[in-house]
Amino acid sequence: MIKDKTILIKNIYYMLSYAFTPLMQDGYENVGKEAFENIHSLFAAILAKGIGRQLKQGLYREYVDRTENLATLRGKIHITGTIKNKLSRQKVISCEFDELTENNLLNQIIKTTVMLLLRQENVSPYHKSDLKKEMLFFSNVDDIDPAAIHWSSIRFQRNNNTYRLLIGICQLVLEGMLLTTDKGAYKLATFIKPEFMSRLYEKFILEYYIQEHKELDASASQIPWGLDDGINAMLPVMQTDITLTKGEKTLIIDAKYYSNILQQHYDRMTIHSNNLYQIFTYVKNKEVELKDKPHEISGMLLYAKTDEETYPDNDYKMSGNKIGVHTLDLNVEFSQIREQLDEIAARHLAYVKA
Repeated sequence: MIKDKTILIKNIYYMLSYAFTPLMQDGYENVGKEAFENIHSLFAAILAKGIGRQLKQGLYREYVDRTENLATLRGKIHITGTIKNKLSRQKVISCEFDELTENNLLNQIIKTTVMLLLRQENVSPYHKSDLKKEMLFFSNVDDIDPAAIHWSSIRFQRNNNTYRLLIGICQLVLEGMLLTTDKGAYKLATFIKPEFMSRLYEKFILEYYIQEHKELDASASQIPWGLDDGINAMLPVMQTDITLTKGEKTLIIDAKYYSNILQQHYDRMTIHSNNLYQIFTYVKNKEVELKDKPHEISGMLLYAKTDEETYPDNDYKMSGNKIGVHTLDLNVEFSQIREQLDEIAARHLAYVKA
């Protein structure tokens, strides 16, 4: 498992900045300048800054359905409840009504995440102080069980779109770092789970090329199967992580975030065969797609570099295409990460960033 210690904590902020573009906006620049000793303090700093910005605009409020016993009618009568009140000789009316409140799912997620971070001993006192002050504005907001959150059902619209970054960070903390103790209580791990770091790694690389190399066509595009008879029933979708195109040249990158880059086969270390088969399949089917146009297709497995002593740095010529297997070192200054990514574009697409 790759722990945060193999990646400069500051670089996780930069990766998040590309994955969540609002982090590049005014107000967050001081976060990027801080020296963080642990991942908890990083997320505390981002949330403290983001919540502060949101409080200046006001907490998101929405109408929620409520049923309450009242002395006078509000909304409409809840028949079943009112009958029960009559039978028990209570002189109240059971009412159903809508109430505009900040006690909604989005604010509940934020409060739950912050309360977990506040219980972490290694969060800096400075950021804890900011978060505690901000939570005073959440006094009417309930905590929520993290396991009960249905992230896929959350929808953003004009009135709550400013919450998109905050909820994205909260999801990374709650889903990517949440552990359960034997007593059923929740705590946060000192690292981000590999599956979440894998998604962040992919998103970061794609967004870096989209934002920093605008002369390239960068996307996570799909590749159609090169079928002879057109029958594609039950075939999986070929979804690339990153596809870069410049003129006739196309580079398909498969981003891999593994604890072990190489596999041991008997007494020798080899590249993961499934990874190599996958990128080769992408490249050859892309060849079929562009067969009627001038083209030059290459592929690359780009692993996040680990502490392993042996790691791949090779280009292979396979059936007329170049397939590279390389690593991206995330444990260096971010300027050097930029250089690594820029060099990939230059070497494979003959493109030099202006």
